[in-house]
Amino acid sequence: MIIDEHVDALIEMALAEDLQGGVDITSHATISEDQVGVAQYHLRQSGVIAGIPVAVAVLNKLGITDIQIPVTCAHENPAGTLILEARGSVRALMLAERTTLNFLTHLSGIATLTRAWVDEVAATSCQIRDTRKTTPGWRILEKYAVRMGGGTNHRMSLSDAALIKDNHIVAAGGVLKAFSLVRAQYPDAEIEIEVDTIAQLREVLAGDPDLILLDNMSIDECKEAVTLVNGQTRLEASGGLTLESAGAYAATGVDYLAVGALTHSAKALDIGLDLRMEL
Repeated sequence: MIIDEHVDALIEMALAEDLQGGVDITSHATISEDQVGVAQYHLRQSGVIAGIPVAVAVLNKLGITDIQIPVTCAHENPAGTLILEARGSVRALMLAERTTLNFLTHLSGIATLTRAWVDEVAATSCQIRDTRKTTPGWRILEKYAVRMGGGTNHRMSLSDAALIKDNHIVAAGGVLKAFSLVRAQYPDAEIEIEVDTIAQLREVLAGDPDLILLDNMSIDECKEAVTLVNGQTRLEASGGLTLESAGAYAATGVDYLAVGALTHSAKALDIGLDLRMEL
């Protein structure tokens, strides 16, 4: 991934948050200014790697440029794998430790969970897609991690595309009314519309939306929806999905499974840093 201004600012904020305008008093007391060492980042459990470019950017910002990367993001590796090695000032390596691990463990956790969902639907053409249920400020990174796990991204922001949900329908005074208002004001925008029932699905098909979200529908209802739509538009299942039911939902013929858990409930992947001193 490219480290843009937003990610760079996030790195700066993370480092500043750690120091709070002061110094790392433990490192300053125990490590001399000229000590050089090697920090080795190892997986403590198997998983899909994401976030190495961010970790490298953190290290570079602290003057660490002698870095070896023996693995590739988006690949799954077993526990014990060395994923990054950095040589330089021990004080700088220790300052970088928590921030680099925060990025690596969180993003790799998302990638690993995403891969699990992707594997569950591998026998179908259905794609696993994320949502906007992301950590404030981290959306670019978390959606990048989803891609590293083999998933696909939904809209990055509210301005990317229209998603007409139940509250928009209530405010507008009806499904087709909401759809026509969006289409009239934003004729070139992709429009996705949420439906809760097969009856609503029949109603919105007349508007020819780009995508229909089947909200909290059962597997049987999704099968019925796929038959009814018959390729007229794309379908996305959302709500109440679990890893255990993913394959069955994908097998109904829907195009996407929308999984908020990819970003809001992913468990951090266990990664550790071990320091080796150089004489």
